[in-house]
Parts: sequence; C-alpha cells; structure tokens
Amino acid sequence: MTLSATQQSICTGCEIDFSDLKAVIFNATLKHPSQESHTDTLLDVVAEIFSSQGVGVTRHRLTEYHLPPGVYPDMTEHGWERDDWPKLSPDVFDADIIILGTPIWLGEKSSVAASFIEKLYAHSGETNDKGQYVFYGKVGGCVVTGNEDGIKHVSSAVLYAMSHVGMTIPPQADCGWIGEAGPGPSYGDERDDGSRAGFDNEFTQRNTTFMAFNLLHAARMLKDNGGYPAVGNVKTEWGDGNKPGWPNPEHR
Repeated sequence: MTLSATQQSICTGCEIDFSDLKAVIFNATLKHPSQESHTDTLLDVVAEIFSSQGVGVTRHRLTEYHLPPGVYPDMTEHGWERDDWPKLSPDVFDADIIILGTPIWLGEKSSVAASFIEKLYAHSGETNDKGQYVFYGKVGGCVVTGNEDGIKHVSSAVLYAMSHVGMTIPPQADCGWIGEAGPGPSYGDERDDGSRAGFDNEFTQRNTTFMAFNLLHAARMLKDNGGYPAVGNVKTEWGDGNKPGWPNPEHR
C-alpha cells in the first residue's frame, strides 16, 4: 500500500532519528504461505512507515514454520521432532520493536498467535545482563484484522501477554480493521469500483500511524536510556533468584 498524503506528510516531516532501531513483524494468519493475507496488507502500512524512518524491518509469516505446543525455548528437548522457534527467536532478541499481527476468528486471536505468545513465555525465566527479565527494554504492538467486532478484545490479550513477559506497551499500541459485521470485504480486498477496502478508512489509517510512531518513540526513549534502571526489578535480589523460573509445566 502507498501511504496516504497525511501519512506521507507525517513521515517526511519527522526529524527524529530512528535509523538505529530494528523491528520484527510476525503475521499469525492461518493462511498457507502461498496465499495472500489481509493481515499482511495492514502490516504493510506499519512496515512502510518504519522503513520511511530508516528502521530495519524483518518480517515472518508464522505458518511458514513449525511451532509445536509447549512453553520451552526448544521443544525438541521435550519430545517433539521439530521446533522452528530457535530459528525465529534470535530476531526477537535482536529487535527493539516486536509486532504481532493476527486475524480474528470466533472473536479471538488465531491459534497461531497463541502459539507465538507461548513461545515468548518460554523465555520468561531468562534475564538480561542487568538481572531483569529478558524482554525488558523492548516494545510490543498488535495489529488485528477481520470483519467482525473484537479488535480491542484481541489486542488486550496480546498486549497484556507482551507486557507480562517484560515488553513495554506504549499508548495506542494496537490498530486494526474489521469492516462491517458479517460477510463482506476484508482489509485490502478490491471493491466493485476498483478501490481497496480499508485503504480510505481514516480511523484505521490514523490508528495505524499512531501505533507505529508510538512504538518508535518508546523504543527511542528506552534505547537512549539503556532500558529500565535495574532498581526494584532484578530477579536475583530475591531469595529464589537462582532457582529456575517460570514456565514450569509440571505445575500445570
């Protein structure tokens, strides 16, 4: 998608240097990698805004990978023959900004999105070099598509999970498109008049732009300040600091 005139004006008028930031975008569509994804089309807007600011952008469609059930960093150590998460997780650890895009199905995020969140949780016992949980200093956002209500419901679950594992969630860290309730065009579908559904929707484009820049601003502030101060949030200061942390499926 080409950015709207308003979006282009905002991007070209920004004088803040974001060029040392890195973003990784995950698409949790249920569609086969060979098929077009409406979620990808909205994520294109975010990626284009980031690229306009010189941000390094890496993208993954999660259905290209095998993510078995479980909350350990490598499930091949727990009975599964294959786990592609070790291929993906380095991009998460290398990024300043992590975005999860998901469609809505039955009012919920996709099963692929749930698997991704479980993989983030697999690292919840790990710490950074300050002794804080390992995702401290990273910023999270959520993009949602569908044609039924539920953007806020899905985003609340995704953003809470990101926050719980240590990511920072800035203001307006979600955006989405749901169109009219019931059967109808999904985001980016061509209408009879040749226009594309959602491209002219100011509410969606505004919130997408707000989200993209708020993620950039939060990442900029965290990077410039070396993340969060290691005061009151260091695991090793507590009596169980040297014991294995969650997750521990044996407690389930």
